[in-house]
Amino acid sequence: MTSELMSLTWVTALTAVLWMPYIINLIAVRGLIDAVGYPENPKPLSGWAAKMKAGHANAIENLVVFATLVLVANAAGVSNDITVLACQIYFWARLVHVVAYTFAVPWVRTLAFATGFGCQVALLLQVL
Repeated sequence: MTSELMSLTWVTALTAVLWMPYIINLIAVRGLIDAVGYPENPKPLSGWAAKMKAGHANAIENLVVFATLVLVANAAGVSNDITVLACQIYFWARLVHVVAYTFAVPWVRTLAFATGFGCQVALLLQVL
């Protein structure tokens, strides 16, 4: 497995588990019955959990772009120091992004997002 595919695996694993903390909060706030049901007036998630849910949605949206670029690069046989570094940085940028989003850390969330986007651009440029 290439380093880029390993990074994609880690990014996917991170994205795959991000729902767990906010679902635990959902159960704690609403109770199990309302958490698995469709209450008419559901209690809102805690502030941090609502932000984490939004961060998770953002991670999913960006995973589509990142995964496509990694898979296209892999299929085209494009692998170099830039693609490896971009993929590794992307993982850490996404981790920082969701933590900063969850805990409302100003500027850090935006910088982490911009870093991840820059990694996607670097991959695109290497493929093109």
